Amino acid sequence: MQGGGGVSCAVAGEGPTPGPRRRLGLTIDPAGDVEAPAERVGRLVRESPVVIFARRGCCMCHVMRRLLAAVGAHATVIEVEEAAEEAAASAAAAAAVPALFVGGAPVGGLDGLMGLHLSGLLVPRLREVGALYG
Repeated sequence: MQGGGGVSCAVAGEGPTPGPRRRLGLTIDPAGDVEAPAERVGRLVRESPVVIFARRGCCMCHVMRRLLAAVGAHATVIEVEEAAEEAAASAAAAAAVPALFVGGAPVGGLDGLMGLHLSGLLVPRLREVGALYG
């Protein structure tokens, strides 16, 4: 794998930026080092309170982002572009992509997010990890 891998980064609610990609609080390639996909997934999950790993154009990811935004949280969405990265994200979350992490802990996919929401545990968990204020 070449430096840079196949991970792109976007924050929910923001469109693509013209020109070179901006860093949005995440270090995709720290100091140009090459990381194994599992190490990269672990680091990205630790750097943001709410992270979704997804494929480009994933409708389930869109639903996840909308639900999180409706309760006041904005997820960092990492688009995986290589099979090794998708496998690492899926393994870390114990779910297929899209895979959600809240506070570094795997939630699973859309079903895990919906389960948290319907049980009334989503908002308290988001507050606990600093993704919501108030």
